[in-house]
Formats: sequence, C-alpha cells, structure tokens
Amino acid sequence: MANKQVNTDDLIAVIVQGIENVKGEDIQLLDLREIENTVCDYFIICSGNSNTQVSAISGAVQKFVSKEIKDKPWHVEGEVNAEWVLMDYVNVVVHVFQKHIREFYDIESLWGDAKITEIKQA
Repeated sequence: MANKQVNTDDLIAVIVQGIENVKGEDIQLLDLREIENTVCDYFIICSGNSNTQVSAISGAVQKFVSKEIKDKPWHVEGEVNAEWVLMDYVNVVVHVFQKHIREFYDIESLWGDAKITEIKQA
C-alpha cells in the first residue's frame, strides 16, 4: 500500500530507538498540540557529546525510521557542522544538539507551554 499514513506514536517510538541506539542523552518529547500556530505536533530533543556523536544520532534516526516505517525526513539541516541537526518528519521535528549548543538555545524554555515528557533510558 503506497503512501500509508505513518502513525505518529510509531514514528516517535522508532526515532527514540534510533537515538538510544547510539547513546543519545537527555531525550525529551515536547507535545506542542495544545499550542497555537506551531509548525508540528511534537519536538524530540536530545544531546550528543561531540559532532561525531550528533552525526551518529542523526544517521541512526534516519536509518531506523527508513527501515522500520519506510519514511524519510522531509527536510534535514545542520549535518555539516553537526552542532545542531534538525530532522523534519512533518508532524515530528527532531533536534539533536551538542550539549553546549542545547544549553545556549534552551528550546525547552522557549516552548515552556509544551507538555514535556522525559524519555527514561534503559
């Protein structure tokens, strides 16, 4: 069946799996559905310790989503510097930061009205 609508919960689960696979840290899910004029329904934010790890997280997420759900991001930014990689899966936007960059931009505070869920890692 072509162009099957991807279940957002499945997409989130697979993205988190990809992040955890390469030891991405401090994973948070921001639910933006109650906020007006947002570009998507969810943000997933996580951290890596270096540009190498940020690249690995970004690659793992794309690989897992491609393999499990046969979907790819609509748009990806920041892969060259790998300080902050953004992957846009339309309903879900993934932000992979180096720690100091994440602290600097503090997206969680900017979206203070969002419901934030901390993803507990095994």
